[in-house]
Amino acid sequence: MKQGAASVSPINSSDLTIEYPPHGASPAYVAVHGFTLRIAPGEVVGLLGESGSGKSTLARVLSGDAFVSESTGIRPQITGGEATVLGFGLRRISKRKLARLTFGVGLLAQDAADTLPSTMTVAEIVAEPVLERDRRYNRRALGVRVATLIDAVRLPLVVLGQYPYELSSGQRQRVALARALVFGPSLLIADEPTAGVDVTVRGAIIDLISELQLERSFSGLVISHDLAVLRQVANRIGVMHQGVLVGLGTIEEVFRDPWHPYVKGLAAALQPAEVERNVHTDVYEAGAPDAADSGDETDTAVGF
Repeated sequence: MKQGAASVSPINSSDLTIEYPPHGASPAYVAVHGFTLRIAPGEVVGLLGESGSGKSTLARVLSGDAFVSESTGIRPQITGGEATVLGFGLRRISKRKLARLTFGVGLLAQDAADTLPSTMTVAEIVAEPVLERDRRYNRRALGVRVATLIDAVRLPLVVLGQYPYELSSGQRQRVALARALVFGPSLLIADEPTAGVDVTVRGAIIDLISELQLERSFSGLVISHDLAVLRQVANRIGVMHQGVLVGLGTIEEVFRDPWHPYVKGLAAALQPAEVERNVHTDVYEAGAPDAADSGDETDTAVGF
């Protein structure tokens, strides 16, 4: 991945512990324990792990989403260690600094494609984060920005006037990605970016994220349970297990000499999976693109 020019580490955490407070009959639950990671400017790190390993909790906390007033559900809390994102310390972060943090971090949540507002057009969906911050933002300039992003995520401009239910799963994910990038963030956090996307276009979604990262030089934290996804986009990977980071390095470094039993198990399963992947690579690359994601590109007026 291309290295950005920024000197501040996009993510710098030290012995970070995140806990969900007790609620109802449920006791407090430690979701992440002792998490230490530094991402360099322009670097993309992937987080690999099974469901419940703490990956999505990290995405919510590091993106600042866990601290915004509109957050729903039980909010995770930092109970130990430190985390700094784009130079902002997350423990007891003020509303003013949180607003600056979330401006610089694009979040592609795990369910982003499935939770796009059904009553809004694509143009309105992508523009919404900007208008939430500034209702007086110049509509013409915003229209140009939105159209540019839709083109950047390789969608025809005709989709600007369409609604989410009119799009394929791959197209909806691209719209969600455009929305996450609307502020030109320095850091993109993508949580399971291929979840719910048709298998025929999953590779295209990851390729798109990788291409945009090169074009726009943002840093990235890409979270997935699928090693093949991270292999396409990440410089390094971390392996999460039961809330603990049990491996960190390049894919080769992590699996060449694993010290943790969970990583050893993954390494043992990796070799036959790699053989299978290599057998099918040529077939996949020779396949036709998803018809539902294609379309004639036409100039369309953008209105809000």
